[in-house]
Amino acid sequence: MKNKHLERHQTLRERILETIRDAILKGNLKPGEKVAEPELAERFGISRTPIREAFRQLESEGYLTVIPRKGAVVAALSERDVQEFYAIKSILEGYAAALAAANLSDKEIERLESVNDKLRKIAEERDVKSFYRVHNEFHEIFLRAADNHKLHELINQLGMKFNRLRMASLSVDGRMQISVEEHDRLLEAFRKKDGEAAERLVKKTASIGSKVLLESMVSSAAEKSEQTH
Repeated sequence: MKNKHLERHQTLRERILETIRDAILKGNLKPGEKVAEPELAERFGISRTPIREAFRQLESEGYLTVIPRKGAVVAALSERDVQEFYAIKSILEGYAAALAAANLSDKEIERLESVNDKLRKIAEERDVKSFYRVHNEFHEIFLRAADNHKLHELINQLGMKFNRLRMASLSVDGRMQISVEEHDRLLEAFRKKDGEAAERLVKKTASIGSKVLLESMVSSAAEKSEQTH
């Protein structure tokens, strides 16, 4: 019985997480807007404990800021956040790709190819959530092959903290297709065991991700200012 209750609790928490993430990514919840606990409690017919847990998780992913006695508000995304995140991602993942190039077995490269084929199909369907999940699978394979536990840990912590930025970047039109093409080039470098090329390609990917997201932020800011005038 206890397990059933725990499962329900976990499932509800996941649903709350999804609901809030979607609302923020689609712009239905704007930066600075309060996310109301009572409303969510009523909507899901639950106590506030799983909601508070979900808020803490969303704060760790960069979606919310929890202010004592005020509650949770949607975190603002700054250009500086984007630039700093992608600069660090570029260095760490580039280094991991260089290490992986020397270590990847033929079998692992085949797995990377099959995951990228899956991503190609998902990109055509424009399913950002599935793409994000499978995209993480692709990166996980070569991060493990880099065989540096501390590096792996750092990249995962960084990825978790900036979950929102990565999702927002993949949501930009055409970005998923570009990602698949970048993976094709990276696979070529992995097949040749060319660590320098692999590092260069991963750094270039991070730079495109940053550029795409910054452009999208600028254009949506311009749209907002047109609407208010």
